[in-house]
Amino acid sequence: MDITVDPVGLTPPYEQVRSQLEALIRSGELARGTRLPTVRQLSLDLGLAVNTVARAYKELEADQLVETRGRNGTFVLASRSQINDAATHAAAAKLAQAAHEAGLSFAEATEILQRAW
Repeated sequence: MDITVDPVGLTPPYEQVRSQLEALIRSGELARGTRLPTVRQLSLDLGLAVNTVARAYKELEADQLVETRGRNGTFVLASRSQINDAATHAAAAKLAQAAHEAGLSFAEATEILQRAW
């Protein structure tokens, strides 16, 4: 796992850590069940404050990408297929809502989806 932080960058360090871990999870490089380094260890490795890494982990947990199991550690919760499924379902729900609000029938909404495909 290769994570780097630009301490003088415009993006806050916690966000740099969070986004890089998210990318590793989404790409499948960090598979479901993978144990992440402890907050303390990763903060030492990156030269960051413990609270900075803790915030990154907390935000990943809020996005349901990781799960902290107390003293057992933090683990990757979602697999790439689950993330893709969730994104697909969210997009489908948005399409259904927009079609409904526009007064389209199911057949009309399906036709729009087929053309977009």
